[in-house]
Amino acid sequence: FRPSVFILVSMPGLEAAHFWTSFPLCSMYIVAILCNCAVVLIVKTERSLHTPMYFFLCMLAALDLVLSTSTVPRLLSLLWFDSREISFGACLIQLFFIHSTSAVESSVLLAMALDRYLAICHPLRHPAILTNPLTAKIGLAALTRGVLFFLPLPLLLLRLPFCGSNSLSHSYCLHQDIMNLACASTAPNVIYGLTAILLVMGLDSLLISLSYFMIIKAVLQLSSRNERLQAFGTCVAHLCVVLTFYVPLIGLSVVHRFGKDLPPLVQVLMADFYLLVPPLLNPIVYGVRTKQIRRRIL
Repeated sequence: FRPSVFILVSMPGLEAAHFWTSFPLCSMYIVAILCNCAVVLIVKTERSLHTPMYFFLCMLAALDLVLSTSTVPRLLSLLWFDSREISFGACLIQLFFIHSTSAVESSVLLAMALDRYLAICHPLRHPAILTNPLTAKIGLAALTRGVLFFLPLPLLLLRLPFCGSNSLSHSYCLHQDIMNLACASTAPNVIYGLTAILLVMGLDSLLISLSYFMIIKAVLQLSSRNERLQAFGTCVAHLCVVLTFYVPLIGLSVVHRFGKDLPPLVQVLMADFYLLVPPLLNPIVYGVRTKQIRRRIL
């Protein structure tokens, strides 16, 4: 048996305030859309920004647009119009976009860490190694990797029977959330989902940590204090974006696996934080920290 629809959950315990809480969320979404579109437009029109670092930033902004647009409008319709039902097919499409886009974003953050490593540890070889054509190939590889690793998730859900509740625990569709509603063995889903996360997000976070270890080691060997501060300053924006992406992701994963006794509102708010805050903060962080982008915006 397969349910025709799933029931989404908004904010348990705050039903009376749904209409008013939707306005801050809508404002955050509009700001995220405008800021990320501005980053894409600035990088596209300013020829001096046609370098690997800004192309990666442009990819990150485009991914944030996809991630927020695939979830927030549906959340707003739930809060404004109490539209709780989502069809089975639409739910699988949404979870594929969420998981695959997150995987591609993780790969792009790794590529940006590689760019910072080459720029600081091998500054003379950096332009020759990381060329614009190679940057395009890295972006294509990141997209292919995200799609190939997370396309099996909705396909694995198609084989499961659902004979109980069809009520989800979030305001959008996640693989583990849907999987928990099945009334058959979900061992293949659990094994594949965990493997995909470890091989993509887990491996990427490990390599990003390794690159920053090498960066710190190289920076500490610089003789001048101003040179050390300048080198660290070029990494601050990327480091903030990495933390903004991985900390909510790890927190949400921990809550899903070990936070069964937590109030439902905590799980919902953490999930909304994971999808809303990074697309909002990423362009703002880079806009504040990057002089060329800030100047073009002004």
